[in-house]
Amino acid sequence: MTLRGARIAVVGTGVMAEAMLAGLLARELVAASDIVCSHPRAERRQALAARHGVAVTGSNPEAVTGAHIILLAVKPQVLPEVLPEIKPAITQDQLVVSVIAGATSKAIGAGLGHAAVVRAMPNTPSQIGAGVTVWFATTAVDASGRARAQQMLAALGSEFEVHNERQVAMATAVSGTGPTYIFLFIEALVDAAVRLGFPRHVARELVLDTMQGSVAFALQSGKHVAELRDMVTSPGGTSAEALYHLEAGRLRTVVSDAVSAAFDRTLYLEAVLEGRDQPSSHGARGDG
Repeated sequence: MTLRGARIAVVGTGVMAEAMLAGLLARELVAASDIVCSHPRAERRQALAARHGVAVTGSNPEAVTGAHIILLAVKPQVLPEVLPEIKPAITQDQLVVSVIAGATSKAIGAGLGHAAVVRAMPNTPSQIGAGVTVWFATTAVDASGRARAQQMLAALGSEFEVHNERQVAMATAVSGTGPTYIFLFIEALVDAAVRLGFPRHVARELVLDTMQGSVAFALQSGKHVAELRDMVTSPGGTSAEALYHLEAGRLRTVVSDAVSAAFDRTLYLEAVLEGRDQPSSHGARGDG
C-alpha cells in the first residue's frame, strides 16, 4: 500500500518532523492537501503553511482526527501531556509513527491505548535527505502499515527495520547521536589546521572535503576500515606518528565510553517515559 491518498497528521512539527514533511512532498509521495500539522506557536504554524501549503492547527486532537497516519514528533518531556490529550481522538485503524527519543512502543501504546505503533530513530542528516533511520514496528502493525512507515522513513534517506526494539535504543547511541561525534571530530581537526597556520575558512573546506572523500572511498571500496587505514599508514610515516598519539590518547576507549553513555541515557529516558524504576548509570549496558 502506498502513501498516496493517506491523510497524515503531524503532532509537534519541529525540525525533524518538517524534514520528513519536506521529503514526502519533494518525492510526491503525498499531497500537501492530505497533511495537517499541529504546533503550539502561531508563527510556526504560519511558517509551515506558507512553506509547504499544508493545513495547520494549534489543537493536537483536531490534527489526529480522521488521519490514517499519526506522526508523533513532540519533545520527550511533553509526551506525558500529549498522549492523554489525543487519546480520545485516536481510532484503532490508525498507524502511529513516533520519532521521539527514548519513547518506547510500550510507553506510547499504553498512553494511547493503541497497539499499532512504529518507533523510529532518524538522525540530523535526515534534514537534507541523507539520514539514517532505524525503526521497529509492533506486531499489531500489519503489512500495509509497515510499507507505509517504510515509505515515510525512506524520504529521510536510508532506513533499516529491526525486529528487536532494543536495537532502536542502541541506534540512538550510534547513528542517532553519531553526527554529534563526527561534528566534534571535524571541529577538532579544523582547529588543529588553524593552529598550524591555515585560515579557518580554508581549514574547514580541507577537513570537510577530506571527511566526505574518505567516507565515499570507504563505501565504494567495500574494504574493512582497518584495511583502509593500513593503506595510508607507511612505516615511520606521518600517519603512523599521528595514529600513535591518537591511540595514546585512548581515542577508541573514549568513543566507546561516549556511545555507552548515550545508550545509558536512552535507557534512562525510556524508564522515565514508561514510569518504571530508572536504571543506574552504566549498569544497563550488560545486555545491550
